[in-house]
Order: sequence, then C-alpha cells, then structure tokens
Amino acid sequence: MPHNKSPSRAIARQGITTVGIDVGGERKGFHAVAMTDGVYAAHHSAKDAQEIGRWCRETVRARVIAIDAPCRWSLDGRSRPAERELMRKGILCFSTPTRDNALNHPRNYFGWMLQGEALFQELETDFPLCRELPISQGRCCFETFPHAITWHFQGGHADARLKRYERRGLLERAGTNSDALRNIDLVDAALCALTAFHAASGAKCLSFGEPETGLIIVPSSR
Repeated sequence: MPHNKSPSRAIARQGITTVGIDVGGERKGFHAVAMTDGVYAAHHSAKDAQEIGRWCRETVRARVIAIDAPCRWSLDGRSRPAERELMRKGILCFSTPTRDNALNHPRNYFGWMLQGEALFQELETDFPLCRELPISQGRCCFETFPHAITWHFQGGHADARLKRYERRGLLERAGTNSDALRNIDLVDAALCALTAFHAASGAKCLSFGEPETGLIIVPSSR
C-alpha cells in the first residue's frame, strides 16, 4: 500500500477552523469534526440539522465546511456529472436521483440524501455553496466524498474494504490523533474537515462536476 507524504503538514499554520460532516439517515443523524489548521479540535453528533448548524457557527466558528452528501439533486434521473467524472477515474460512488425519486422510494433508500439536503439548506445562508476553485477568503461549504479523498491522497489507490485502516492512517500522517474518533462516521467527518482545510488554506484541490448539479471537491495529491 503506498504511503504518500503527509496530507497537511506542508501547509503553513494559519488559525483556520474547518468542519467536516458525515451525513446519515434520520436514525443515525450527523457526525461532525472540527479541525484547526488540519488538526483535530472537537467533534459533535446530532440528529437535527439545525443543531449541527449552530455548532458550526457558534461553538467552533467554522470558516469552511465540507459535507459527505450530495449538495444538489440530479436534473434528469441520471447520475450527476460530478459522479460520472469520478466513476470514469475508477472511483465508485453513489448516483444521486431526482428529488422526486428520492421522496417516492418505497424503502426510503435515499433518506440520507434528504438529510443532506436539509443540512445544506441550514448552512447555505451563512456558508454559501462553493461553485468554483479556488475558494474565496470568506465562509463557504461544499460537497466532498471520503473514498475519493482517500483515492487522491494515496495516488490513485483506495480499497473500500480497508477504509477503517486507510482513512485512519491518512489522518495520523496528517498529524491528527484519531483516538477521539471512535467510529467510521467520525473518521469520515475528519477526512472531510481535512479537505476543507486544504481548500481554505489555498492548497491545491480538484473539483468534479459543474455548478448547477454541484461540485465534488477533493485534495490534489500533487
């Protein structure tokens, strides 16, 4: 398994607080991790999008927030352009349906995406959705994807079967002690927070997709 250089230690410390959020269904809720300059600072879990929004704004005072959930719905029932671009690179990902298809699924399969919609709606007033790179110096939020983050940090290699090992390893090499991250949801949230720090600090990032159906943003390995 390749071990690239540390994902964040080469970036100068700037006092930037970022948040990453893993989105689950109604029963699991949201898991959020805050980092300052790419180093773990705090975490919080809640089932309510408004509570997570308050934590981001008032408790940790985030500048940039990265979320593991679709920021927009498919317009035509096909996977979004961002998802198709990732899959062409060999990065498997969920295909986002139209909102109507998500609402009408008989087993609520896309309930977690509806939770993601609620979270983006809660945040976007204060953290506008990022529509291009590089991001501005103000506050914003964007969509990201832990499997794609891992794939890029490891130079084009990621195995979902080994995600607990690979993703904790990436955080450790970035200088983040993962002991406080007691489950994979918090580990994924921490990877999202690390990605938000890369984007906020001006490190090179990549975007997939287009603004209308949403960008998926990940760090560049180069």
